[in-house]
Amino acid sequence: MKPIVVIPTYNEKENAAAMAAAVLAQLPPEGRLLFLDDNSPDGTGEILDGLCAQEPRLAVMHRQKKEGLGRAYVAGFAKALEMGATHVVEMDCDFSHDPADLKRMFAAIETADVVIGSRYVKGGKCVGWPFKRWFISYFGGRFIRLVLGTPVMDPTGGFKCFTRAALESLGDFSLIRSFGYSFQMEMNYRMWKMGLRLAEIPITFTERRAGTSKISGSIATETLKMVFKLRFGK
Repeated sequence: MKPIVVIPTYNEKENAAAMAAAVLAQLPPEGRLLFLDDNSPDGTGEILDGLCAQEPRLAVMHRQKKEGLGRAYVAGFAKALEMGATHVVEMDCDFSHDPADLKRMFAAIETADVVIGSRYVKGGKCVGWPFKRWFISYFGGRFIRLVLGTPVMDPTGGFKCFTRAALESLGDFSLIRSFGYSFQMEMNYRMWKMGLRLAEIPITFTERRAGTSKISGSIATETLKMVFKLRFGK
């Protein structure tokens, strides 16, 4: 097993080094960690370069500008496959996703094609969120399930593990239309439509330790539009 964890960064200088150490501690010797930095003005890219110089299991891709979470992950997935990954994990850099959950994720992927770290299955939860944010996330997920029919309790969750075969089934990723956070929902939908096995494991999602959240009010609008594009578009 050669899992490669893909983590996008933008202004994550407070978290990058600690996250790198925490993730590597959970990976098998063959595992790798790939950061994708979108030219962070706070110097995150330079910090990552320094870490890579000291640790051969780390790598970083420098992108010239911020193009959205979806575009970052597409680039990272393609690079991870090029690096020989047998499994590819996506997760956040702000410790909202706990690296300690990686081993449970690797165990679950043995009988699935995609494993989703879920806030909304039994045993999952959110910590540090105001009620309004939880309400929008939870009931937004129920709406997505209703419209798209995907059997995923947490369709917008961003902590996932894919088998190599699952990602390769998308070809060159040209099918993916999302640029932002709706990418998570779209990946679930397309893989489910192809007949792949999607599984969820409970996780505790914790509000970020440091730095500034990238979540904005436009995310709900973007997701709503993409739901109807996927369900009723060509």
